[in-house]
Amino acid sequence: MLARFWSIGLACAAALTLAACDRGPANSFSGYVEGDLLFIGPTEAGRVRELLVKEGDSVTPGQLLARVEDDLQVADLNGAKAQLREAEAQLENARAPLQRPEEIAILEAAEQRASAALDLSRIELKRQKDLVPKGASSQANLDSAQHTFDQNQAAFDEARRRIAAARIASRSQQIAAAEQAVDAARAAVEAATVRLERRTLKAPEAGAIQTIYFRVGEMVPEGRPVVSLLPPGLIKVRFFVPEAVLPKVAVGQKVSVSCDGCPPLTATVSFISASAEYTPPVIYSREERAKLVYLIEALPDTPSAARPGQPVTVSLGAMPGAPVGEGAT
Repeated sequence: MLARFWSIGLACAAALTLAACDRGPANSFSGYVEGDLLFIGPTEAGRVRELLVKEGDSVTPGQLLARVEDDLQVADLNGAKAQLREAEAQLENARAPLQRPEEIAILEAAEQRASAALDLSRIELKRQKDLVPKGASSQANLDSAQHTFDQNQAAFDEARRRIAAARIASRSQQIAAAEQAVDAARAAVEAATVRLERRTLKAPEAGAIQTIYFRVGEMVPEGRPVVSLLPPGLIKVRFFVPEAVLPKVAVGQKVSVSCDGCPPLTATVSFISASAEYTPPVIYSREERAKLVYLIEALPDTPSAARPGQPVTVSLGAMPGAPVGEGAT
């Protein structure tokens, strides 16, 4: 009887020992820290004129990093501004009267002279109309007064029409064309301004300068970066889990991260690969499924404590919303 209990106890102890040993390796996975770099450089080729940071510097959003020579861009902007001023002057000229104010003033004086002559001829015509019936004047004088009045009336109308014509602006088609020319010139100024601003390299986010690819005086080819920046939010832990463990991992789950010579870290699972990293070229069997591993990415809660390229060990915690004891092997 004692031997029976002793054998049962050994069996239980062996089972507990195997379970304890299995929980550690099955729940811990090798991985590494990776950072997605931001490459910052000009959109057009140019020589580095000024470099204001060095590798390892911490920068803030909008901080000036470097300047690339901008002589051509400044010249383009000045030329675009000159074209804008010319287009605006042409538009103002199209909207303005056809004649200058001084010329219109001369026409207005002629109108006043014609008006005075018309008033005088009107008075003379009325006088002749009163005298002819009384025999105090001849019909010829009345006809002459009527003719003079008609001439002065026509001269007055002509002067008024000359003033109205002088005040008329260009045709609507000409004004519309001038307005479109102004819009095109303004767009050219905006484009030249953007090209000039891109010669000044600024940090889009806070982070640390990782690599400087070109120094002062060196020529930067088109599309090549001058510096690379690593924002804290782009640091992540990558590790791989077997196909059997995949159902126990969920986005939002907390994991523990450890490495040699660094304090323990925690991270939050942010990505789970939908495809296996290794697929055997045979029909899946129980043995072959064990070879399938899936990529998992987790964002460290303290990004500054994680260094890209550093090997780490990741231990899974409980899945969000799962009762205590679930989510671990």
